[in-house]
Amino acid sequence: MGTRALVVHPRLKTRDDASADSVRDPEARLEEAVGLTSAIDLLSVHAEVVTVNKPRPGSLLGGGQIERIAQMVEALEIEVVVVDRPLTPVQQRNLEKELDAKVIDRTQLILEIFGARARTHEGRLQVDLASLTFQRSRLVRSWTHLERQRGGGGFLGGPGERQLEIDRRLIDDKIIRIRRELEEVKRTRELHRGARRRVPYPIVALVGYTNAGKSTLFNRLSGASVVAEDLLFATLDPTMRRIEVPGGRTIILSDTVGFISDLPTHLVAAFRATLEEVTEADVVVHVRDISHPDSNAQKADVVGVLAGLGIDETTRSGRMLEVLNKIDRLPDDQRIAVKQRAGSGNEPVAAVSAITGEGIGELTSAIAQLLGVNDQVCTFTLDLSDGAAIAWLYAHGEVVERTDDAEGSAAVSVRLSVADADRFEKRFGSSIRHRAS
Repeated sequence: MGTRALVVHPRLKTRDDASADSVRDPEARLEEAVGLTSAIDLLSVHAEVVTVNKPRPGSLLGGGQIERIAQMVEALEIEVVVVDRPLTPVQQRNLEKELDAKVIDRTQLILEIFGARARTHEGRLQVDLASLTFQRSRLVRSWTHLERQRGGGGFLGGPGERQLEIDRRLIDDKIIRIRRELEEVKRTRELHRGARRRVPYPIVALVGYTNAGKSTLFNRLSGASVVAEDLLFATLDPTMRRIEVPGGRTIILSDTVGFISDLPTHLVAAFRATLEEVTEADVVVHVRDISHPDSNAQKADVVGVLAGLGIDETTRSGRMLEVLNKIDRLPDDQRIAVKQRAGSGNEPVAAVSAITGEGIGELTSAIAQLLGVNDQVCTFTLDLSDGAAIAWLYAHGEVVERTDDAEGSAAVSVRLSVADADRFEKRFGSSIRHRAS
């Protein structure tokens, strides 16, 4: 039996927060918070939305609300109270005192999930860096037990000052060490990118809100078996597979970490090296859970993170494909409308169900079409005896037309990327009798 938890989503009614809260459905936010809680094996015994008309600096919630929640904590034997908002150290400490239970906020909850899910060395380093940065920001005000440590070093040194400085220095030393290790990982990643550019296969990166179905879609497209559960942040570490899309083109498909609203800035900074894989991608596939009530708000969150990585409105043009996933969960009339939108050709959109496979063919064709925007049709005249050159063209491009003559030559018209056309000429230049574009 897991640790018993109570989940509270404070719905703020203040003018400053009205715009943010009005975009999202409070019940959907609460459901998401429960999902995050379950992701670290906490047992959600009770969950509710609490309307906060005026946030209190010392506790966020009002006195009456705290008293009512404290009664539930005692009656339901709650051990952890999850508040689906960032809390200041003072608010967290006061709530723990009033509720007589451990209190964690949204930031700590997400950090816990990332800490539990990171599998690779890089992933663990990134989570450690984010956690230490978060701890350091709260060191002085939240570690009240250090006040019992007597400081020294002169008449200005107050209670606990020396111990606080020691702890801060220890954290700083760890942060410096982790950043050095991450720099080494980043250099290694750059070498891998360089190797891929030399191959090179186009990179297609899947991005999206957590639990939008990226890993399920990745498995469907690649035949892989990446962990894909109905669970927030089921996978953190990026995974890559080589697949083939219509036209015979080979691509590298990359599955990345899911995004989420109010993602802690410490995590965004720590995972920036991983997310830079997205900036290198030739095509970015934004996977959306079109059946979710907050689908539009989730899209805005993802677009915001991408903009922070330098992928904004201008750079997304011609390289972004929106995938409306989970159409199998929609009522018939909505599913038809979504598929009609995707099939109109007015925007780069595909409607799919990663679970059933519906629309996958149209998706791979859309990816191939985006990748082929700058392709050119070249005609090479080759000796029929040069099977290696002819086979290379079939493997790397889309053969549009081929004419063999009695003199032992073949005129092959093939659609190639500019890079592949240059690569073919460098490799098989001596075999080419004639080239026309």
